[in-house]
Amino acid sequence: MTTSRSLLLTHGSGGGIESNYGPIKGALASGGRRVVGFDLPGTGGAPRATEPLELDALADGLVADADAAGVERFAVSGYSLGTAVAIRTATRHPERVTGLVLTAPFAYADHALRQASLLWRDLADSGQHELVARLLVPLVFSPAMLDPMTPEVVEGVVRLTGESIPEGTPEHADLVARADVREDLARVGVPTLVISTTEDRLVAPALHRSVAAGIPGARLTELATGHAPFAENPAVWGKLITEFLSEVEQA
Repeated sequence: MTTSRSLLLTHGSGGGIESNYGPIKGALASGGRRVVGFDLPGTGGAPRATEPLELDALADGLVADADAAGVERFAVSGYSLGTAVAIRTATRHPERVTGLVLTAPFAYADHALRQASLLWRDLADSGQHELVARLLVPLVFSPAMLDPMTPEVVEGVVRLTGESIPEGTPEHADLVARADVREDLARVGVPTLVISTTEDRLVAPALHRSVAAGIPGARLTELATGHAPFAENPAVWGKLITEFLSEVEQA
């Protein structure tokens, strides 16, 4: 089994490995690093869940994907909901995880995130994908990205967003509203980088900072994007991740 320079990816609610990490997968694999993506149920070819998602099962599923890929020990890069999966993996399988990179993380949903997620869940579950997109576009993208767009361009972004919503989105959004890894934070025992997307209007930067403060020795860095760094500044996002991973691997 592969024991070094391996990275597992876990994505956000209503996304997928290709949509969230596609723009930086090449950079993450630089220097021969092995990169394995873990798609949540109902996206990326993974079958949709028939019952509510649970973090323990998702953490075990991530490790099972590592086993299937022949990867023994690995760092985990989680984005948004994927950060809760990554944190739970580090505490549930500490012998397997060598480091964490957490982008736009939350340890629990505050009132704003919870209410947005419940609406997101219900709209997606009823098939109202255009309304899901109208909810998410102004929350996910920063004003610096949206404001220069014409109304016609924004409508195009809404249309493309609505067309790309995976079938497992209701279960993903439901888990965002329920997930709570606050008690896990102090038990994370590996080098951790928290990337705070400072213009984030979906997962507030205060939630990012709280995660960093709760993990012993965690490093906090800022990225001036909204909730979608893969769309707004993938080059810098990828550089932050790879530079940190190189430090961890060399150590």
